[in-house]
This record gives sequence, C-alpha cells and structure tokens, in this order.
Amino acid sequence: MELKLGGTEIENLIQRGFGAQQKMFDIESLVPGSLRVRTPFQPRMLRPGNVLSGPALFTAADLAMYALVMAHVGPELMAVTANMNLNFLNKATPGDIIAEGRLLKLGRKLAVMEVALYSSAEPQTMVAHATGSYALPSKKS
Repeated sequence: MELKLGGTEIENLIQRGFGAQQKMFDIESLVPGSLRVRTPFQPRMLRPGNVLSGPALFTAADLAMYALVMAHVGPELMAVTANMNLNFLNKATPGDIIAEGRLLKLGRKLAVMEVALYSSAEPQTMVAHATGSYALPSKKS
C-alpha cells in the first residue's frame, strides 16, 4: 500500500471540500495503512453530563476514515461513507478527540477501516471503537 497524498494535502483538500473556514483537524501521523488524527476540542462537542457527545465522536471517526481513503486513493472527494458502526466503551472526558485509524482492506469499489477513539484528557482509555466502509467512485475509462 502506498500513499497518494500527504497529511497537509489531505487536511487542505477536506477543508476546501467542506467549505470550512477553520481547520477541522490535524493529521499527526500518516503511514501506509494507518493514521492518527486530532480533532480540537470545542465546547459544542459536549453533551449533558460534561462528556464528549456521540455525534462528536462519530464525526472524528468519519473524518479519520475519509482521510485514510484520500491518503490511499488520492483526491476522490466523492468517496462516501457506506457503513459505520460505533461502539461506546467509556466516558469521554472533555478534550481533543484522538482518532487512530487503520485501513483493513482497499478494493476497487470499497475501503474497509477501523478507528480507535480517545480523549486527550485520558489518552490511555479508549472511549469508542468504530468500524466502517467507504464506497469509492468508479474509475472512468
């Protein structure tokens, strides 16, 4: 497996693709088959009980998977989430969300991945685990 894009290229591509005014996340490490992404904490990520919300964790997992796809197939903005399963394991103390993603299989039409999610407030405790797949656009002849 080889990388088609680097971390900064992916961050910029996704930011432009979503029309975001601010940087959405940082790719801390990227090697063939895996990456580590940090989504900076914002108060809107909290749910009652002062814990990181499910939607915030889902977004971090989905961003990590999208970045993994871009890294390995290139600038395919039309790759889309086909499936996602998210298991909540522990209370997610407020902090940056750390997503460690791994590409399990990259086919012609589908990429399958897993993501371990952590809060920077308690970096040794996995707070959620996601598995998912992305549908890849068809190559035009």
